[in-house]
Amino acid sequence: MSRSILITGASSGLGEGMAREFASRGDNLALCARRTERLEVLKSELEQRYPGIRIHVMALDVNDHAQVQEVFRAFQAHFGTLDRIIVNAGIGKGQPLGTGRFDANRQTAETNFVAALAQIEAAMEIFREQNRGHLVAVSSVTAVRGMPGNVTTYAATKAGLAALCEGLRIELKKRRSPIRVTTLYPGYIRTEINEKVKNTPFIVDAQTGCRAMVKAIEAGKAEHFVPAWPWAPIGFVLRRLPESVLAKLF
Repeated sequence: MSRSILITGASSGLGEGMAREFASRGDNLALCARRTERLEVLKSELEQRYPGIRIHVMALDVNDHAQVQEVFRAFQAHFGTLDRIIVNAGIGKGQPLGTGRFDANRQTAETNFVAALAQIEAAMEIFREQNRGHLVAVSSVTAVRGMPGNVTTYAATKAGLAALCEGLRIELKKRRSPIRVTTLYPGYIRTEINEKVKNTPFIVDAQTGCRAMVKAIEAGKAEHFVPAWPWAPIGFVLRRLPESVLAKLF
């Protein structure tokens, strides 16, 4: 039986890449983003390639919190049930703190954390009603430690998202709920969000990265660094390095 998978930020980057991977597995897709013209192109392409699947697209600005609730409910009504919701939409803006760019840092915080919270609230309402479902949040390898410069606020939002999911997992485990929560920590995967970033060690192409993400999601574990090599050992080391060493590395 085909599953129904909702992906936010599906018009490009990791969201688009994951949609392609899940479509190849025969899953039905609920795709949303601000740029609906790109979603429609993706929908047409995937329906031609995989005629057995159902794809429904809707416009969504995740910073419109009421719209998040409405769109998630509309997808649920369309498919009857939602088996998995992937909180993926995010931005990579940010500037060093105290340099007059609070606007960029605030936008990053609002999109990557507050809007993610709105998505998780909407997803969990649906999953609690269904008494089943799989919530997936796309964090970042930068979440494991505080990061300097342009990445400071971005890393903090991704750390906050990871903590939110961990707290939710503990609650669900305490209640012996069948609802699952997975946090992904992607390393450097080449997408529009980082195409101009120069210092990107161990970067992989979008197809390779998204394939690793979907494989990790399907494994169903609580947390995954993706691709696992080399980011799992790098994440392990980063969590333990003293700040003096981090200052030299970054």
